[in-house]
Amino acid sequence: MSPFRTSDPFSRSWEHFDFDVAGQVATLTFNRPGKLNALTFEVYADLRDLLRALPLRDDVEALVITGRGKGFCSGGDVDAIIGELLAMDARDLLEFTKMTGAVVQNMRECPVPIVAAVNGTAAGAGAVIALAADFRMVAESARFHFLFTKVGLSGGDMGSAYLLPRLVGLGRATEILMFGDPVDAARALEIGLATRVVPDAEVASAAGELAARIAGGPTFAYRATKLLLTRESDMGLAPALELEAMTQALLMTTSDHAEFHAAFMEGRTPQWRGR
Repeated sequence: MSPFRTSDPFSRSWEHFDFDVAGQVATLTFNRPGKLNALTFEVYADLRDLLRALPLRDDVEALVITGRGKGFCSGGDVDAIIGELLAMDARDLLEFTKMTGAVVQNMRECPVPIVAAVNGTAAGAGAVIALAADFRMVAESARFHFLFTKVGLSGGDMGSAYLLPRLVGLGRATEILMFGDPVDAARALEIGLATRVVPDAEVASAAGELAARIAGGPTFAYRATKLLLTRESDMGLAPALELEAMTQALLMTTSDHAEFHAAFMEGRTPQWRGR
């Protein structure tokens, strides 16, 4: 365990979703299958806090996010959230929207690579959570629905207007966010929204295999790569090159880089330690 910890212990269980760790791969499973894993205020809050704490754990090098049953996540629960929001004043509404944005910010700033196993409907906030992941393993029957305008709200929600154009291009993102039409798995793969499309029965195993590959690799290098991809999206070329030069110089001093050279010279597979 890292010595740089407060006296506050990590939460080992979470009330509003399932969370397990095995082989340095954590799996977060939305667990409201009867509601297509619709989100409540409490789920949002737990997501925000878990993602903020995850980088401080020494037992997690990859995170899989998925949903139980036939859906990944259908977004905010109409009964538990939408109705309540209509009765809130501006201050409480802003507190809520900042909380939902913090979920995505923490996903992107968390150095642990995140794999979304999209096993069915990913709608509204569920679509944005999948979008904010580093990889999207998508079932053949899955659909993305960025449907915010269909409920009279901005298509840009929880960072979708920032993230989606960077993934699929401004033109495609404009059409998707403006009209909220569903994007099926084949189309998602074509435009770069899906990392890979697999048969429905294989999405969990495919996501697990990818996460295990991450956890078993040069994890310090993977974390650095994710953070560079996140930071450099808002940089000009000169500061991006400077940041990459400093990062690369640091990584040249690591045990993993030395291990690569030793393994190459000895004709064997490197034994990565994430150090």
